[in-house]
Amino acid sequence: QVQLAESGGGLVQAGDSLRLSCAASGRTFRSSAMGWFRQAPGKEREFVAAVSYRNGNTYYADSVKGRFTLSRNSARNMVYLQMNSLKPEDTAVYYCAASTAATMRTLTNPNEYNFWGQGTQVSASS
Repeated sequence: QVQLAESGGGLVQAGDSLRLSCAASGRTFRSSAMGWFRQAPGKEREFVAAVSYRNGNTYYADSVKGRFTLSRNSARNMVYLQMNSLKPEDTAVYYCAASTAATMRTLTNPNEYNFWGQGTQVSASS
């Protein structure tokens, strides 16, 4: 069983930066994608960013493109989300997720992910 653990969230001012980390542990599995999702109160969980291990490419939601950067250290089973120029609308619980079957066309869908972290709170106030 794979376990994911996020860290790095916090309370910051609008315009500030945060870096989230996700550590994967447990039984080895063939992951096709690792992604970041977020969920604000009263809203559905939405796609933020992901990396496909099928082609090595990264993908971003339009709302964060140019501000957020996903990176990875596969040897350490780690993925990161660098968040710059944070806005109040970025406030949410951020989740790390792993998929064993997602393709480049489906990795934005949270239903494609098998494993989820516990979430870390990000709050950006103006």
